[in-house]
Order: sequence, then C-alpha cells, then structure tokens
Amino acid sequence: MKIVIVGAGQVGVTLTEHLAGEANDISVIDLDEKRLRELQDRLDIRTVQGMASYPHVLVRAGIEDADMLVAVTNSDEINMTACQVAHSLFRTPTKIARVRNRSYTSKQYRERLFNDDNFPVDFIISPEQVVTDYIHRLIKQPGALQVLDYAGGLAQLVAVRVVKGGPLMGQELRFLREHMPNVDARVAAIFRKDRPIVPEGDTVIEEHDEVFFIAAKKNIRKVMGELRRLDNPYRRLIIAGGGNIGYRLAKALESDHNLKIIEYSEERCRYISERLNSTVVLNGSATDQDLLLEENIDKTDVFLALTNDDEVNIMASLLAKRLGATKVMTLINNPVYANLVQGGEIDIAISPQQATTSILLAHVRRGDTVSAHSLRRGAAEAMEIIVHGDRKSSKVVDRAIEEIKSPPGVTLAALVRDGEVIIAHHDTVVRNNDHAIVFVVDKKKTREVEKLFSVGLTFF
Repeated sequence: MKIVIVGAGQVGVTLTEHLAGEANDISVIDLDEKRLRELQDRLDIRTVQGMASYPHVLVRAGIEDADMLVAVTNSDEINMTACQVAHSLFRTPTKIARVRNRSYTSKQYRERLFNDDNFPVDFIISPEQVVTDYIHRLIKQPGALQVLDYAGGLAQLVAVRVVKGGPLMGQELRFLREHMPNVDARVAAIFRKDRPIVPEGDTVIEEHDEVFFIAAKKNIRKVMGELRRLDNPYRRLIIAGGGNIGYRLAKALESDHNLKIIEYSEERCRYISERLNSTVVLNGSATDQDLLLEENIDKTDVFLALTNDDEVNIMASLLAKRLGATKVMTLINNPVYANLVQGGEIDIAISPQQATTSILLAHVRRGDTVSAHSLRRGAAEAMEIIVHGDRKSSKVVDRAIEEIKSPPGVTLAALVRDGEVIIAHHDTVVRNNDHAIVFVVDKKKTREVEKLFSVGLTFF
C-alpha cells in the first residue's frame, strides 16, 4: 500500500516502524527536519519537511496516488484539515485522523461533524481513550498481562505469566482439556525467555512462561486458574496522574472500585474533583513516600502510574511496589524503558504507541480484517479476519484446520460463527463469513496470512 503518514511524533514513528518493514510505500511529513532525518537513517521511507495541511506538501509526499492518509500530529485541527485537503483535491480513499479533544468527538457533534459533507475523516482515533480502554480490560481481568477483545467481546485473547503452583505447570498442554472437560480453550503461543514457542500437545509449560490463550469471554477466568493462582478482583486502586487517561479511567471505574487519584497540579485537582463522584482526589507528588504511606499503599491492589512523564511514572511505581502495593501498572512512552522494566518490580508496562498502533493496523491490513493487535512490543500480531469464499475460491473455506497450509508460526486459534465461539482443533471446519482469530508469532508473516485468506476471482 502507498501510505502518507502526517506527524513524526511517537505514534507516527511507531506506526512507520511497523509498516516500513512490510513492503509498504511510506511517506512521512513533519515540520521537524532533524526528526525526519533520524527516521530516514533507520528506515527505507520518504520524508517531507513542511506543514502537512498544505496541498503542495501533500503532493510532494505522493498523496495524488496514495491509498491512505494517516494524520497523527499533536494538533487535531491540522489532522482534520489534512484529511479535508486529501479528500477534496485528491480523493484519497482512506483517511484516518488522530482527534483528542472530546468537544469534537462527543456524541452530540461527532456524526454531524465527521462525514463527506463536512470533515471527511473515515476513522477517528483518540489515543487517550484507546489506552483507557486497554487498562480498563486489564483491571477487569486480574492477573492478565494483556487482554484483547474479538467479535464484539464474545472471545478474548489473554496473556498470562505462569507462576509456581499453577495446576498445569510442568505438564504437557494436552492435559488442559482433561483439567477443564467443560471448557474449551486454545493456547495460541508461548514466549519463553522472550523466544516464541509454537505450542504442540506435548509442549511442557514452565514457570515464567508468557502464555497467550483464547477462549470465550465467559471462560477466561477458568483457564487463567489452570496457569496461575487466580488473583482476587481488584478493589483498591491508586492512580498517579489526573490527566486525560487518569481522569477517564477513574470515571469508568469509580462506581465499583475504591479509587484515589494523586495529582500534582492544584488547578487540575479542582477540575477533576468537581467531575468525579466517589473518587478521592489528592494534591501532591506520586513520589512522596509519606503521602503514599498515609494513603495505605500497602493495602492497595493496583497502583497505576499514568502521568505524562516516564521517569516520574517509573520512580513512583518502584516506590509503590517497595512500600507494599500488590500490583503496579506503568504508562511508559519510551520503548527502551518499557523493555527494561516490565517483568521486574513493575508488573505491566503500558505503551500508548503500541495500543494506538494496534487500532490503526486493521485499516492497513488487506482483506476483510476487523482488527489487528500488535503484541509483545510489535514482534507478534493477533488478527481477526472475516472469511469469504467457497472451496474453489478460498484456501481456507470448507476445509478442516489440518488441511489448511498455514505459514510457520501462524496459529488459527478460534472462529466466531453466528455469535458462538468455536475453539479451533485439527478437525474444525472453516465456513464462509466466519470470524477467524489468527495469531502470528512473527509479524513478518502477516502478508502470507493475508494471501492465505484472500478470495479468488471465481467467487465474484
């Protein structure tokens, strides 16, 4: 695909890194020449320095025959205008804009504002809301490292770290079904010491393995209980940072959790305290040991560091864990930091760029891809693809899983058909219009997956 990316900030750079290695023709526009030069030194892309909403700058980036424009600068207005120019002058087929201000995206105005007659944006992303939803799912599934919804939430892909004492530790995967005769689940992948293992029936589960499994949402807790001791539901939460993410998360959770927010800005404290109902808002520093002790950090189920400063988040998280917080989740923008700290005293490092990129990937993937989630810092991917065709026109339709020649490291883990989750086994047959959930251990294989699910012309 030919894609023009507007904005070389953290989201733009992460997306560029994902797509540049997949034989896409990528152009990146930004005002910062130094940032563009650094990007071009690392990746095989075209860069254009200039204001992205100017038609002549878009032309230099190749907008005239581009398949897609992705506008992810820090300015909502520049992103919206770039989409407008791409539509009005160049009829760009797909236009995606990062829009952060809730005044634009509120239900009251969104549908009337974003359409072909006004601002022709095909898809809006709000990174803050994406990250809020991501954390919300983690809170609702205690003990999970990652939780992804598929088929409107009917199925979930969950990552957990195996701990000593789990019923299946030291046993072969084939015994999973014996342990849970009434629950069907599929282990899609195992990462051991950061190396992927394609799961087979005789694969032995070891302590510290990171296991990705898929099951119907109603069965997730039962499967997690086989891999590790189940964590109790989270009740007491302390959020460090009352910015957009911290505030939105508190709004979503305060009705059924005991919540406190620590916010450094007195003005922001007043703003959020007036808009939250039962959340306790505290003015102070999240790295203040006396404040954390005073607020019973040792009785806290989860400490969430969600400020816009990586160093503050990391230091506050380490302090909270040392003072007795059961679980620590930390928002980290710098991917180098995230790789260094996760799995130690910080239980989960949350990357806003990775979460946002996952939302964008579905629009870049060929075929009828509903979602494509980036996993393990972009190394792996989990895709939801609607299957089309018949036995003549498709390589997968009306075939059993054992007949399908999947690329190495690709697991067809589950199907969703007519609202029912079907865990894929060797004799499971794929049908037209099924939602197939596919785990790709090496994201370089995504092009092969797209070809596998492509439909021949005979179907049409």
